[in-house]
This record gives sequence, C-alpha cells and structure tokens, in this order.
Amino acid sequence: MKYHLLLACLISISAVGYAQPDVHERTLADYVHTAPFPFTLWEKPDIPNRIFNIVQFGAKPDGQTLNTKFIQQAIDTCAAAGGGVVVIPPGLWLTGPIELRSHIELHLDRGAMLLFTPDHSQYPIIQPPRSSSFVVASPISGYDLEDVAITGEGIIDGSGDSWRPVKKEKLTAAQWKALLQKGGVLVDNGKIWWPSAEARDGEQYLKKLKQSGKKLTAADFLPARDYMRPYMVWLVRCKNVWIEGVTLKNSPKFALYPNYCEQVMIKDVKVNNEWWAQNGDGIDISGGKNIIIYRCTVNAGDDGICMKSSPSRYADSSAALQQVLIADCIVYHGHGGFVIGSNTDGGIRNVYVTNCNFIDTDTGIRIKSRRGSGGWVRDIYIDRIYMHDIANEAVLFDTYYEQSSASDTAAQPVTPETPHFTDFHLSDIQVSGAASAIVIRGLSEMPVERIFFTDMHMQTDRGMQLDYAKDIAFRNVEIKPKTMPLVKLWNANEIDLTGLTFSSQTSAQLIISGPASRHIRIPARLPEGAVVLDHLESKQVLIRE
Repeated sequence: MKYHLLLACLISISAVGYAQPDVHERTLADYVHTAPFPFTLWEKPDIPNRIFNIVQFGAKPDGQTLNTKFIQQAIDTCAAAGGGVVVIPPGLWLTGPIELRSHIELHLDRGAMLLFTPDHSQYPIIQPPRSSSFVVASPISGYDLEDVAITGEGIIDGSGDSWRPVKKEKLTAAQWKALLQKGGVLVDNGKIWWPSAEARDGEQYLKKLKQSGKKLTAADFLPARDYMRPYMVWLVRCKNVWIEGVTLKNSPKFALYPNYCEQVMIKDVKVNNEWWAQNGDGIDISGGKNIIIYRCTVNAGDDGICMKSSPSRYADSSAALQQVLIADCIVYHGHGGFVIGSNTDGGIRNVYVTNCNFIDTDTGIRIKSRRGSGGWVRDIYIDRIYMHDIANEAVLFDTYYEQSSASDTAAQPVTPETPHFTDFHLSDIQVSGAASAIVIRGLSEMPVERIFFTDMHMQTDRGMQLDYAKDIAFRNVEIKPKTMPLVKLWNANEIDLTGLTFSSQTSAQLIISGPASRHIRIPARLPEGAVVLDHLESKQVLIRE
C-alpha cells in the first residue's frame, strides 16, 4: 500500500513538474511581467466616491420612456460635482446617444439593459472636437477625457439591426423571411436588404455631396444619416480608460472603438454581434499607447479583435499604435480572431497576443493592408493560440486586401503608405481544422519579411503558400494537410524550411516557382522527388542542410 501511494505521489509530482508552465493560471501581472517589450500596469481611473442614480433625475425603466435627457443630466451633474459614479440600476432603459465626461464611471448593475433607440432621428449629425468630418452621434461617446470608466454586469444594446444592411446569403430562409417582414428595401437582385431607402442610397448621395464643392454643414448630411452608421462606444483621445464586465451587443458598426487613447483597460468584456452583422467588428483599437485587452469574449460580424492605425498625433512617436497586450481572450465568430489592419499607415509596433482561442472564425490570425493605406508594422509577438474550425487561413499576411493580387503584381514605388510587415514572432500555435495553414501575399516592391514560426502543429485541408516573402523561418513546425503540396513558394527569398516536418514520400511536397525565388533551405533528407522546381535550376535555389 505504501509503495503504491509513493508511486502515485511521484507520478503526480512528475506530471505537475512537466506541465507546470501550462497549468499555471497566469494573472494579468504575469503577462505584463513576461511581455517581450517593456510594459507596466497603471492605476485605475481616479473616480470620486459619489453616487448619482439616474432614477433620481427622472429616468424610468419601462422600455418606453426615452431617458436620454435624464441620463445625460446625471452624467453632467456628476461631472460638475467633480466626478463620481453614474449608476444604471436594473431595468430596461431606453435612450438616445449620451456623452461621457472626465472622472465619470458609468456603472450598469446586473439586470440593467441600456437600450439605444432605433429611432434614428434621435441621433444628430455632429462634428467631433478637432475634426473636420461630420458623423452620426455614437450611442456612447467621449472626447479628450481623463479618468473615465464603463463597468458593471449590465448590457448595452445598440439597436444595430435598425442600421445595418444584411446579405441574404448569410441568413437561413426563415431568418430572411422574418427580416423582410420588417420592411426595408432590397438591392442587387434581392440579395441585400437595407433598413431604409435612405440607407440604401446614402453612399451615392455622399459622393454627390462631396463633388458639390460647397461648404458643408451638419444639415447637408441628414439625408444620408441612415447610411452613416455610428460606432457604438467611441472614445477619442482619452487617457486612463477602464471598461470592465459589461456586455456590448447589436452594434450599428464597431462595438468598442477607442481612438488614440492612452492607458486603456478592457477587461472581462463580452461582445455579442450576430455573425451576419455587416461591419460589426468586436473590439477595434485605432492608434494609442498602453492598451490591455484581457479575458474578453467576442462574437462578431466582422473582425473580432482588431488593431488599426492612422498617422499619429504624437510628434515623437514612431508608431501610432504601440504597447498592446491581449491575453486570455476568446473569439467565437468573426472575419478574423486577431487582426491587424486594414489601415496601418500610422505604424504599429510592440503588440503581444497570448493564450487566446479562435473558434469558427473565417481566418485565425489575419494581417491585412494594401497600397495607399499601409505602413510599418513590426515587433508583433503571438503565442499560445489555439484554433478550431477556421473557414479559410489559420494565418494570413495579405498586402492586397480587397484587391486582386493576380492582376497587380508589378512593382510600384515604395511610399510611406506601402504595407511593410516585418519582425513577427509566432509560437505555440495549434490548429485543428482550417482550409489553409499559412498564406503570405507580399508585394514585389515590399515582400513580407522576417516572420518566425516556432512550435506549431496544424491539421488543415491545404498546406502553405508564400508569395513575395523574404527571410521566413520555421522551427518545430508540423503541418498535416489533407492534400499536397505541403509548401508552395513563389518569388520567395531566404526561406528556411529545415525546421518544417516533411514526410518521407517522394511525391511533390515543395513547389518553387518565380524568377525571384532563391536561397531556399531544406532538410538534407528530403527526397529529390519531393521538390518540384518550375523552370528553375536547383543550384541557384536550393540549399540542403
């Protein structure tokens, strides 16, 4: 008995010792400490301990009373008092757009639903501070604020279904029938539903308005209001933002969209947009510094968790978006699980994504841009990513976003807006089910370069395709495609495949083509028949190691 007990203890100790790095539940502090670039935590927003309940200002939780003025009055009164907590108690609170203030925490109790009205006349056309553009007022907005928070276990519903177009192909027959019963208009031979004729015609109206040459006012944009869908939670140039616990659902466009904000904590937030929600991104970050997205769950109609940048307002900054930590998140649906782009012209650097699950997304890791909206994206670290049932590519680098790569491969002059993806480090990526493992589509004038894949195992339909890629290395990477070849290279340079697992078969596993292909390192044991050179001489291309 003692022997068996001792043996069980030794096995248990051995198992724990072997698996400890994986079974240890890392805290946010652990992730900050192990980030591959300097990163520090910051204090929560400085919110005074004063309570302002919206009921005290006349708000009613009946789902019928429009509470916009009561909620805004509570926020403004709280701000005038020096800040505090504006409480949304349990109930169904119908409202129009509201604007946050500094030193305000908007707290939604469990059971509270903040329902933004589908009556679009309640959403004025505004010109945000320091902007030359006109937009539709967001359900929740904030500009140039300090110490602002949205917290609690309540729900924020943006009534996005009253704004968004819907593609017939994304619905079941029953869902499409129910949608048509709501009214609206159809276009493209009945394949796309718009909630109103104004929404359908808005794009053309705005083009004509732009061409008119007259000085525009907010009133000029009213006919296109239904088309100009607002972001649901839109915070611009704010510092020390804390969003925790809330559920964001049914957004008109992006659900949560901080722009050029500093010290942003997004923690335990749940985003729930239907997968057919057009432009229904989950969490999008556009520019900024020191961003944390932690333990969030996203269902999205477009990109799940997405990094964007446009030219920085920081004169001393080398990248408009930098110092980002994303950890312990799940994306269930979306065009991409973790996404960069498409606009990267402000530059992005120092992003760390770790311990995330992507399930049923179109693409797992999606890096995208195009000529004219690209920039320098570098020092990106992605590890411990676990994917299941990915519809397209598990990993995609695409410099032809929304363009045809086949028709535009001729080199063009390099400009500051040329996409430049470099120094990506991907490790411990596990994939069960994807159409393709890895696809890289670089530009002839700017290949995707210095991408390092380590400790990856993928079960996919197809292997990988690298076009205009340079200095790509694989270490302990195993891809099990249902169909060969395992690797297709086209105009690829300095590709190290020695750490990629090839089979012992002599059938074609590696196909190399393109006049710019050279210096492809392959395992010495790889059979001769496993390599196909398309009008290339092996001595110019292959290096066996």
